[in-house]
Parts: sequence; structure tokens; C-alpha cells
Amino acid sequence: MGTKWDDTSWQKEFLEMKAHNPEVVRLLLEGPRGLRDSWQLGSLHEEYKRLKKRQDEQQQQ
Repeated sequence: MGTKWDDTSWQKEFLEMKAHNPEVVRLLLEGPRGLRDSWQLGSLHEEYKRLKKRQDEQQQQ
């Protein structure tokens, strides 16, 4: 299974999962502008996966 680098659907879903500061909202909507933004976006994606897993577990109960 390969990584779909152009898949941004998780970003829109992540915006609805919790409150974010304006800088994070810009990053999720517009994408990274540099290396720092890329690192932060990767970190946000990991946080999204943890929250998504937790939501899925709660729905199964």
C-alpha cells in the first residue's frame, strides 16, 4: 500500500475534530510554505491519526 501524497481529505476532517489556532488552520488549508511547516504538518497528521483511531474505538463500543 503506497502513500497518497496529494490526499488532503484528512486535513478538512481534522479541522472539524477540535479547535485550532489560526496558524494551524492556515497550514491545513493552504499547505506548507517551507521545511518548518512541513514538519508541523507531519506532526498534525500523526495527531489526526491518533484522534481518528480513538474516535473509531469509541464508535465500536
